[in-house]
Amino acid sequence: MRTITAFLCLLAIATGPALAQSCPGNPDAIGTSRTITVDPSVLPQIGTMQYETSLPLNDHEVVITFDDGPLPPYTGRILDTLAANCVKVDYFLVGEMAKTYPALVRRIYNSGHVIGTHSLDHPLTFNHMKVERIADEVDGGIAAVQAAAGDPRAVAPFFRVPGLLHNKTVDGFLASKSLTVWSADEVADDWHHGITPKQIVKLAISRIEAKNHRGVLLLHDIHPATAMALPMLLKELKARGYHIVQAVPAGERIASVPELPAKTHEAGGWPRVVKTSVEHSAKVRVARHHHRRHHKPATDSADAAIEKAAASRKKAQTADSGQNWFNLWR
Repeated sequence: MRTITAFLCLLAIATGPALAQSCPGNPDAIGTSRTITVDPSVLPQIGTMQYETSLPLNDHEVVITFDDGPLPPYTGRILDTLAANCVKVDYFLVGEMAKTYPALVRRIYNSGHVIGTHSLDHPLTFNHMKVERIADEVDGGIAAVQAAAGDPRAVAPFFRVPGLLHNKTVDGFLASKSLTVWSADEVADDWHHGITPKQIVKLAISRIEAKNHRGVLLLHDIHPATAMALPMLLKELKARGYHIVQAVPAGERIASVPELPAKTHEAGGWPRVVKTSVEHSAKVRVARHHHRRHHKPATDSADAAIEKAAASRKKAQTADSGQNWFNLWR
């Protein structure tokens, strides 16, 4: 009964007005059809991969989310694709990544996307942590992303557990923080070594259709394959009659945050990782994925640039441990 009541309350307040379907410069864009307002007190948990409830989506509606960033050049390329298609999404940022690339954090917000958090440095031990360590990761990640955004009001009370490795202790702590905890309804395995953009699109579409033609899709904005897959995915979703919905936090959102100039190393090329004594650095963890990619030749200049960056990974100094850590929860 409690779940049913929560859903009825959410349905009463959650649906925002439909957004304009026209997209300047791209009349064939899928656009964003509407917004859903998510209040943690009404919907504290989202995603049928782990929880009983998800967003109250209609037939052929999808919410797209991105984890683990920001990381150039891929976050920037994905933001370009989203802008070209007038699509608004939800990001779950890692605190250490936000500290390193605050200009990208602010670009994400000022582009109309929602920013949630994904811990301070993405440890894959949440389900084994004591409450004190959980608090450090959750609170530290929120503080880091808020600082990078330049205004705490730019960060939504949305949180996704790294690796989706939750338990009763984790869920209890997050509930005490009045956060909506996000799992997902579908994943596209875009973190897998050697996966191609076409495979990402095929997996995403097949899993969305298997879940009653709707759901929260989890992707990652730190991989070249994902950056190349996104234009194809949006085109395929539109061709199949899908609509994009954005989840937004309750309350009034600030119009924008002060922009920052992008650093030279954020402009392009393969991200290099400098060796450090901080073993739990998020930059080291994220880099483990990057330097194992292999893709087919790209067809346009933008994709070719990404392919060139991917090829240069063999020359980059990395802290790769060889562990694909997302397999821990898959």
